Amino acid sequence: MATAPASTQPASTGTAAAGYATAGAAILGAYAAGQLGEAAAINQQTGALLQARNNLAISEVRADYSEQYAAIQAGRTLKRADIEATNYKIAGNQLLRNLRSANASARARAAANGVQLGSGSIESLQRENTAAAMSDVQMADFNALSARVFGFEDASAMLESSQIQNIMDMYAAKSGAQQMELAGSSAVRNAGLLSNAKLSDAAITALRTVKR
Repeated sequence: MATAPASTQPASTGTAAAGYATAGAAILGAYAAGQLGEAAAINQQTGALLQARNNLAISEVRADYSEQYAAIQAGRTLKRADIEATNYKIAGNQLLRNLRSANASARARAAANGVQLGSGSIESLQRENTAAAMSDVQMADFNALSARVFGFEDASAMLESSQIQNIMDMYAAKSGAQQMELAGSSAVRNAGLLSNAKLSDAAITALRTVKR
């Protein structure tokens, strides 16, 4: 009886093919995992950049509103100081009117009693009234000037404080944004390095598998 001819293909050929397939699958898997890691890192970087820009935009808006509010408060402070100074001026003018009225009354009484207006007690009384009134008027003028000066200083301090605070807030916001950008860039770079390392490891493993 005739027998089938024996196969001349080496038995190791099938094993080698299976090794190549396994190695190729491992390399493709490592490459795919690396690409997924890099994509996730890019998404993280994009999110960090958007968050950084949003933080900066919010800080700029807050700084603008803070400056506007400080300017309004400074304006109100100056207005109050102006009103206070005006009140002191009015008080000083009232003192002068009272002085004129008091001296006029004193002269009228002296004339009614036959006292000479340019001498005696009436002259002394008028000098005392004038000295007391002028002292009060000078104090009112000083208070008016002080109100304007202090009001200006308070308003200037408000604006300066607001500007300094805005500078500090913007610096903090920019520093935070830079840190977020660096974190995103670092994530992308590390993902690329990790992807290359995984791909290299898969290639070495595949090479060993094929050599076996």
